[in-house]
Amino acid sequence: MGDFVTVTVIVPCYNLGRYVEEAIDSVLAQTFTDFEVIVVNDGSTDDHTNDVLRSLRRPRTTVLTTANQGLPAARNYAIERAKGKYICALDADDKLHPRFLEKTVSVLENDPSVTFVSTWVECFGLESWTWSQERCDFPKLLAECVVLTASPVRREAVEAVGGYDTERYLFGSEDWDLWITLVERGHRGTIIPEVLFYYRQREGSMRRAAERGDTRRRVWQSLLDKHRDAYLRFLSEVLLLMESDCGQLLLDNWTLQYEITTQLEALVAERTADRDRLLAELDRAPSSSATQPALGELHHAYDQRTHELEAASAEVLALRSSGSWRITAPVRLAYDKWLAAQRLLTSWRGSKEHDPA
Repeated sequence: MGDFVTVTVIVPCYNLGRYVEEAIDSVLAQTFTDFEVIVVNDGSTDDHTNDVLRSLRRPRTTVLTTANQGLPAARNYAIERAKGKYICALDADDKLHPRFLEKTVSVLENDPSVTFVSTWVECFGLESWTWSQERCDFPKLLAECVVLTASPVRREAVEAVGGYDTERYLFGSEDWDLWITLVERGHRGTIIPEVLFYYRQREGSMRRAAERGDTRRRVWQSLLDKHRDAYLRFLSEVLLLMESDCGQLLLDNWTLQYEITTQLEALVAERTADRDRLLAELDRAPSSSATQPALGELHHAYDQRTHELEAASAEVLALRSSGSWRITAPVRLAYDKWLAAQRLLTSWRGSKEHDPA
């Protein structure tokens, strides 16, 4: 490769050797080919991960090894060594659609006023659902991280704001902080309304750990302290957006619970009773040749009810394991988190109004 490329895809990896080759291969499968890949082994302690990265041989791919320093520092380490004018921060367990770079880089190349480009996301693994956002300006971005971590961004803009924040407690929200910082500095982003990214849902991920109430509250506090002026300016709009999201969560939860409890569970009970009744008739029926036609009808009816029961039970299971159910039923942590964030924002506003410094 020459001294410069259009895109540097940085892939920090800490103990994710099970997935990292899949992530890299999704980059190598891109229709847009003017890129390099920099993988940072961030002090992995897993033997399998170290073996995978030590033996990794892929085109246009460099593997660097550091002591463990954390995700934001590992990203900054890769950016310092990058040749690309755009940076794409791909997590080691996620994947790009083959046209991800083609379409996002096209926006950046054709519109100098755009600094970063996000897309819609398809979740896979433990959950399967689509995350589709429409806008990423203030106040929407202050209320929620609506920008994909791997969104290609102009390298000079990232360097101008000091890269990813390694000082504050952000626990996986360093990318959110970066997007807020860029918009504060007058930059803007956009979202391509098309699924071009695949986000793995798995047990033990940083995202799941970050959803815990105490962790989420500390992250919010860091964002509020760092971006004080922006939150004060847009606080009313942020609170209204969060209130709207809370209401939507409640409505979605009620709809799902209504369908499951009043329709599907009743259908399961009905089909179970029908199946048991038919089974009892089969047990009582004589087995003479004269009764064979009647027995055949009973067996057919029994098989049909069993099939219907399995279908209804599968639908209940699918709803209960869906992304919507996981997020909303019974509003659980998601609703609690929104309420906690709203309380924190409100109390924070009150304290700042009495503290003009």
